[in-house]
Amino acid sequence: MTEIPHDHLFDSSLAILADPYGFIGKRCDRVGSDLFRTRLLLKENICIRGRDAAEVFYDQDRFYRAGAVVPRAEIVLTGRGGVQGLDHDPHHHRKAMFTSVVGPHTACDVANRCTAEWRRRAKLWAASKGDISFYNETREVIARAVCDWAGVPISEAELPRITWMLSLLYEFPVAVGWRHWRARYYRKVADRWAAQIIEDTRAGKIKPPAGTALDAVANHRDEHGHLLPAKVAGVELQNILRPTIAVSVFVVYAAKMLHEHPECREPLATGGDEYLELFVQEVRRHCPFFPAVAARVRQDFEWRGFHFPKDMRVIFGLHATNHDPKVWDKPEEFRPERFRNWQYDPFTFVPQGGGDRDKGHRCPGDRFSAEITKAAVKFLTEDIKFDVPPQDLSLEMKHMPALPRSRFNIRNVKVVS
Repeated sequence: MTEIPHDHLFDSSLAILADPYGFIGKRCDRVGSDLFRTRLLLKENICIRGRDAAEVFYDQDRFYRAGAVVPRAEIVLTGRGGVQGLDHDPHHHRKAMFTSVVGPHTACDVANRCTAEWRRRAKLWAASKGDISFYNETREVIARAVCDWAGVPISEAELPRITWMLSLLYEFPVAVGWRHWRARYYRKVADRWAAQIIEDTRAGKIKPPAGTALDAVANHRDEHGHLLPAKVAGVELQNILRPTIAVSVFVVYAAKMLHEHPECREPLATGGDEYLELFVQEVRRHCPFFPAVAARVRQDFEWRGFHFPKDMRVIFGLHATNHDPKVWDKPEEFRPERFRNWQYDPFTFVPQGGGDRDKGHRCPGDRFSAEITKAAVKFLTEDIKFDVPPQDLSLEMKHMPALPRSRFNIRNVKVVS
């Protein structure tokens, strides 16, 4: 049996905080392997990357999710009792609720709602003499669209507060210091808000249309036929709203790539939906969203001659796999054309997880991610003209998700009639 290479540091906690996106890939390159052992907070972990590693990692007979995520991240990002921490039958049953409402047609519906809201706001931007934070505006655009689609009542006065609150949950789940504790506090506020919506729906005070996400979550019954506790149902409602609002990160990446790669504008204008698909997929591959996901070994097993002991936490590098040079030629280059002849493989392209979308742990909302980002690119290239003022567009690579420091500002907006 081959010994798994070990990181040279006694403990890599500070190293992973300093370079969360590059940590796994760089060390795999250094040891000449797709896996290595490392200590994080003095506990042993195995880090893996690559296509074959993804296929193993998303095998639910080999891995379980409960207790794998760092508690501070689980509390803020996914919440207690959510689908991400379930396994086998409970996971399949709960996941079916999500896939019943998050499908190709609903993704297009939400994207169309976003386009309508962007167009409405563009008229206001055109009247503004100052800079517009496209990221901040987009968060509210998507929040409005997804809440309307989901059947969640939210007034114009409430929209900025609810958007900001849910955004904190994906912007600062593993932040250090006061930002994390602020996000942790607002997680409790968000849980109360969402649980109250569930209770009001069950009491008939809120009447979402049949088939909407709120209707599905509020009335979902577990594998034993019981309604979910209101708090858990509220967590799952947030697990639809929050990741959709987080697509604003991909949207601002797309805006940044359009600005930095103006050569893409002509094929976007002439290549129709085909090149738009290539461009958006490359945005999702190239740009740093979340760096990694974790699971624990269900039972001892061997892979490639390496031993994986029971209950060992294994960290799979999403960013490292999307930038694996064995899979992607010159992965640090932004080249939409690389997807032209790409054969769909759920284990090589993992911007929001890998494996089967319906039964596995791949995020069912990745359809929303693609369609909303496509809608944003069409809006930016067809519906408005604008200037990009001087600003710092470098990515905050210690932040998860990494965002442009300026959040992408625009000015002198003109609506294309």
